[in-house]
Amino acid sequence: MLTVDFSLFPVLLTARLELREIRIEDADALLAMRSDARVMEFIGRPLMTERQEATDLIERILADRSTNAGITWAMALKGGTAMIGTIGFYRLKLEHHIAEVGYMLSADHWDRGFMSEALEAVCSLGFHRYRFHRIEAITAPGNAASRHLLEKCGFALEGILHENFLANGAFEDSCHFARLAPVREEQSHTH
Repeated sequence: MLTVDFSLFPVLLTARLELREIRIEDADALLAMRSDARVMEFIGRPLMTERQEATDLIERILADRSTNAGITWAMALKGGTAMIGTIGFYRLKLEHHIAEVGYMLSADHWDRGFMSEALEAVCSLGFHRYRFHRIEAITAPGNAASRHLLEKCGFALEGILHENFLANGAFEDSCHFARLAPVREEQSHTH
């Protein structure tokens, strides 16, 4: 079975972003995103209304990291400290070398390519440092921006599950995407 160690938090740098550990001080930024109906339209969770909800979520994220159950990065513009989004691995299936990636971005920063930078950096780390064989992503069929992002970053649509989760009182469909690890040199040789 695959083992992962998230105890040393890997700060990731892209052309325009710094992906750092999420902190309690990010609660206001998280609340702003999670209370924005545009950002949450396809997330399938109720809008946050209280700062404590954001603080509680950050504490759960930090607890997951401490037990190697998941890891989440706060996205900030290089040279800045304000969190503009989140991205991370959760729902790990270590016996199968699989992680699911999830992400969200403040609407003020949409359509600038930030999420593709972050997703590429996180997937590269997932495949090379953590040795995941497969990274999965789930999105709503109507979320064209997320579907485009995943396809642009090398994820393939594997199927649509119909009415497989209950969100805000309605059963919803979900699109299941996956990206496989690049073939490693040692795996590509046949003897």
